Amino acid sequence: MIFPFSAIVGQDEMKTGLLLNVVDPAIGGLLIMGEKGTAKSTAVRALAELLPEIEVVEGCPFGCTPDGLLCSACRERFEKNEGLKREMKKMKVVELPLGVTEDRLVGTLDIEHALKKGEKRFEPGILAAANNNFLYVDEVNLLEDHIVDLLLDSAAMGVNTVEREGVSFTHPARFILVGTMNPEEGELRPQLLDRFGLCVRVTSVHDKEARIEILRRRMRFDAEPESFLGEWQTEQERIAAQVIAARERRDRIEMSDSVLEQIVAMTTQLNLDGHRADIVILKAARALAALNGKGAIGTEEVRAAAMLSLIHRQKRLPFQEMGSQMTKVQQLFSGVSRS
Repeated sequence: MIFPFSAIVGQDEMKTGLLLNVVDPAIGGLLIMGEKGTAKSTAVRALAELLPEIEVVEGCPFGCTPDGLLCSACRERFEKNEGLKREMKKMKVVELPLGVTEDRLVGTLDIEHALKKGEKRFEPGILAAANNNFLYVDEVNLLEDHIVDLLLDSAAMGVNTVEREGVSFTHPARFILVGTMNPEEGELRPQLLDRFGLCVRVTSVHDKEARIEILRRRMRFDAEPESFLGEWQTEQERIAAQVIAARERRDRIEMSDSVLEQIVAMTTQLNLDGHRADIVILKAARALAALNGKGAIGTEEVRAAAMLSLIHRQKRLPFQEMGSQMTKVQQLFSGVSRS
């Protein structure tokens, strides 16, 4: 059994960042920076368990959605009018091993099948398993750069195309990317940091009463998991319904010119590279407005989205800690929102 998402004490920014990516996966994932033992993997698994089942093509190893982008095999069946049977499937968390190879990540030729049958066949990789799921990468800063590049390219494009030994295969790779890292163990290049949509810092909970509550809930869950899950069932259902409603409402959220001006006024003063920060802030603010049941993006949504979108994008001096300039963001936002 999985510890319920709604029962996690504290770590509100991390939980919000995860929920926003579920409401709009186009935000680009979440990078979680901080120490171990702060409920990072627990929160991701708990959220996956909380979400409703999704419709996929029955038996497809790539988890294709019948009305979405299809893999090469499903597309061939569709073009031959063979029909695509449907089934419901629960989202899961797919973990990326630290020493993963490129072939294991993207897929490769099934050598054993080729030797036995004399036929070329594509063997799916981790990106295939991650389609329509969460892809959890612990210590992403310790991965080889070319692996991170492949990972982020697939996350951005939503497609994985592999050409190996005369085999060409394409399949959807739409997943919610969650990476964790401890900055003390090494950093990601700025170009790679920028590819993560949102970023949060997590630390241990220091409030005495909150720490006691963490112990109480954990011990109750370990001793009587079914009873504990029952206690939180109503809240779990409320969050699930909130997410479903937010997904349906998302594309109808009003984005006024004043909101666009607020975002651009901030990002231009921060001397950021490119336009990804502007786009991510807008998407995150829209998702947050949808999650809050609003019909339009407000100042509070822009502020919260900026705090999640800019911590890892600000330019720093050598040895300067990531996120140390967030006070400047708050000051800028205060000035912009009053103007």
